[in-house]
Amino acid sequence: MARKSSCPSCKHLRAQVKALQAQVDALRAVVAELQERLASACKDSRTSSKPPSSDLVKPPPPLPSPDGQAKRSIGGQPGHPRHERPLVGPELLNGGVHTHVVEICPQCGHGLQPIGAAPRVVQQIDVETVPIHIEEHHALAGWCAHCDKLHYAALPSGIDKGGLVGPRLTTLIAFLKGACHASYSTTRKFLRDVVGVTISRGQLAKVIGKVSQALDAPYEELLENLAAQARLNVDETGHRELGEQWWTWCFRASLYTVFKIDPTRSSAVLVEVLGEEFNGVLGCDYFSAYRKYMREFNVAVQFCLAHLIRDVKYLTTLPNAQDRAYGERLREALRSLFAIIHRRGDLPDWAFDVRLSEARAEVLQKALTDVPATQASQNIAARFAKHGQAYFEFVTTPGVEPTNNLAEQAIRFVVIDRRITQGTRGETGRRWCERIWTAIATCTQQGRSVFEYLSAAVAAFFEGGDAPSLLPTEN
Repeated sequence: MARKSSCPSCKHLRAQVKALQAQVDALRAVVAELQERLASACKDSRTSSKPPSSDLVKPPPPLPSPDGQAKRSIGGQPGHPRHERPLVGPELLNGGVHTHVVEICPQCGHGLQPIGAAPRVVQQIDVETVPIHIEEHHALAGWCAHCDKLHYAALPSGIDKGGLVGPRLTTLIAFLKGACHASYSTTRKFLRDVVGVTISRGQLAKVIGKVSQALDAPYEELLENLAAQARLNVDETGHRELGEQWWTWCFRASLYTVFKIDPTRSSAVLVEVLGEEFNGVLGCDYFSAYRKYMREFNVAVQFCLAHLIRDVKYLTTLPNAQDRAYGERLREALRSLFAIIHRRGDLPDWAFDVRLSEARAEVLQKALTDVPATQASQNIAARFAKHGQAYFEFVTTPGVEPTNNLAEQAIRFVVIDRRITQGTRGETGRRWCERIWTAIATCTQQGRSVFEYLSAAVAAFFEGGDAPSLLPTEN
């Protein structure tokens, strides 16, 4: 007959085991929570929408080459086609053509006979002393006995508006300050040591103010034209003004870009710029301001698939095996989608559309099927359930990009400028930044020379005319 374990010591041991088991379960829950918090804290640009500059550590070193494979050497690779700078035409050879003759063999000292072989041609480009053109204008005075006043002759418009600094030098200062991120101190040094002109910081600020005025009309024209665009990509980044947080908004159309600095990051900026009846497609990330603008005004939106992929990739870093499995399924479906996008040029239009639609359906099916009960997975699934179609607007709307890379690339210039200039100190600085950034980005998109455009705008402003438009001309 089995002996019952009802002795006090056995009961005490069972109670201890039960207490220890409860303690282990509690510790496991704490460990799981800490693992999730650690994964969240370790988010970087590869697993979230954080910019690469926010990564605190360098990326891991590249993996070593497989056994038997030679390490790739630095420089041009075998089989790579050679690239040579083309020679300039004879009409640009303002320094003339110089012929050098060799008569004695450099090895044995015997005389050489001329042959008909093509000569070795070297073209050298150099900078001459910077020419400074200085004029002096005298406005003669006349006395009016009737008015009892002294009157001076009117100066030409360009001289009166330009003052000390002429149009080309004004353009050079604006180019240094805007396109080259030069500070006022650096600009002064360049003008003093290279150009041979000493200009005070206050005078430089006045020059920049004139260029800003010259760009007013072209900037406002682009700003008003944004609402009529069929496709727009929008992004925003931080901007500092006297220690306060402002925001630089970037609106990138197909052939021009507009920057706007605003104290808020809300959807009110979108309403102000694009209005309540925007009929185009807005490419953007999943930030709440865009979702609110989409919801309140029924705007068609293409959410950035690249941001979504990073959020899905984050699931694969979580400690919960169900999160990781769900993330891997989604990631594989998205990878198949992009594989089809990359084969666009290899497939007929009808086949591409069919396969793209099938890949979209596969992503949505994977996103909404067998979703783990964890919060991280449920958040992704809820996003697909509510806004899944907005991630695939590019499938049915020609010309729409699946990512927001266009706006993010355009705004990089602003991020570089922010690191150097540390922001603005008032409305004058904001107006200058908005206008010069817009002119630089737009000229770059259209293949126009930034310097030549600024030169034309300044010349028109000095003469009292209209600056050339930044809107693309129709062919």
